[in-house]
Amino acid sequence: MTPQPGSNAALAALERDLARDLEYLCRPAANWVLPRQARGEKVHDIVIIGGGMCGMVAWFALQCEGMPETRIFDRNPAGLEGPWLNYARMQTLRSPKHLVGPAYGMSSLTFRAWFTAQYGAPAWEPLDKIPRPIWMQYLRWYRKALSVPIENNVNVDDIVAEGTLLRLHLSGAGATAASVLARKVVMATGRDGTGHPSIPAFVRGLDPSLWAHSSDDIDFARLRGKRVVVVGVGASAVDNSAEALEAGAAEVRHLIRRKEMPTVNKMMGIGSPGLRNGFPDLSDAWRWRFMHYATVMQTPAPRGSTLRVSRHPNAYFHFGKAVERVRASGSGIVVATADGSQLESDYLILGTGFTVDPMARAEFPGYADQILLWKDRYTPPAQEQHRELGNFPYLAHDFSFLERTPGTAPWLKNIYCFNYGAAVSLGKVSGDIPGISEGAAWLARGLASRLYAEDVAEHYQEMLDYDKPELLGDEWTASEFGAALRAAAGP
Repeated sequence: MTPQPGSNAALAALERDLARDLEYLCRPAANWVLPRQARGEKVHDIVIIGGGMCGMVAWFALQCEGMPETRIFDRNPAGLEGPWLNYARMQTLRSPKHLVGPAYGMSSLTFRAWFTAQYGAPAWEPLDKIPRPIWMQYLRWYRKALSVPIENNVNVDDIVAEGTLLRLHLSGAGATAASVLARKVVMATGRDGTGHPSIPAFVRGLDPSLWAHSSDDIDFARLRGKRVVVVGVGASAVDNSAEALEAGAAEVRHLIRRKEMPTVNKMMGIGSPGLRNGFPDLSDAWRWRFMHYATVMQTPAPRGSTLRVSRHPNAYFHFGKAVERVRASGSGIVVATADGSQLESDYLILGTGFTVDPMARAEFPGYADQILLWKDRYTPPAQEQHRELGNFPYLAHDFSFLERTPGTAPWLKNIYCFNYGAAVSLGKVSGDIPGISEGAAWLARGLASRLYAEDVAEHYQEMLDYDKPELLGDEWTASEFGAALRAAAGP
């Protein structure tokens, strides 16, 4: 049952509490970054690409550390940032409702504070998982409450170096200029932020009207009465299967490579502040081992999402059925699996997730191959080989890219990978709800350190030039030392 909103008075009171908390904590901090121009053009300190949860908490962290000259571009219309009302199709979030997420240490900024103000305290206890649309309502309020200045309908087409600076070429209805200059760029671009949807080779050449990836804009109403095949059994596969069934599909058949259903979320079992804080300092071997095992074991779809599918009698889970070929047949398709089976169907949905592939990103024209990847840095033992993990960028501790060959692309250190691509290097602190505030804090401290170090000579000169006295000269009277000694000695 969806909770119903209460009065606006409680929400207004929460916003007053938030404003008071920010004032008491002296947030945002005063701007200390020195302004820059290049040939008469303004140089922005930081540009964030992406105005979803990651982009907003990154912006807030930068404000708190005194870096307010930050712009945020998002390609989506206002209120549709991130996946929540686009391709995300789960009914509820996987994360428990009590996690603080992007609150960044502010109790008045948590989901719970907003939810109880919006729906009333009695609605909190019976709430199980957070309904996905309600999470988006919260993020919209987060933007409003903090006055996050997202510039919507702006695409960042590419990022090119101009000396030590970065030029971002822009397009879209919301772009107010063809390009902007920045010192630093943060890619808060989500699950596919350093890659793209994973499209298997078996759909190459297949008419696009016969298949879609789970992240595509699918017209589920068109699947009414149709036979649907879903490849995979992860969260996105299951959610899309449920949408098709609820839209009236005649049947939905999951074709699953694995012999058995994955049932245990391994990373959830070890989630702790220790993991979040300690992961980046582990050796390459240990970081790889953790991520390899979690990836191979696969994160299962949530229980509620799986039940949403299996409650339909026309839903089927076929294990040990790796798809090998797909061909058109009449108005539908024929799917052939590796064991020789064939299945006729009308439509194919790929629940195959996303792949990390910096080489495919248009934002890095002509220099993507200069980004240091894990496969360039670490060779795992034979039993831990994994091609996809090898394509993750090997990042510095502050989320910045590193060069594959030192000196060939020095500007890469000014681009920060605050998205899923950071997972192997730094853990899950730049996309998942549990660790997003910690990740934003690391990012902000790293950017502050870099910006200060780059201007250290000018900051030192500021100290030399500072001459505002705290003592005005009327706070004391000088005494003669000799007279004091004679007085103490007596006659």
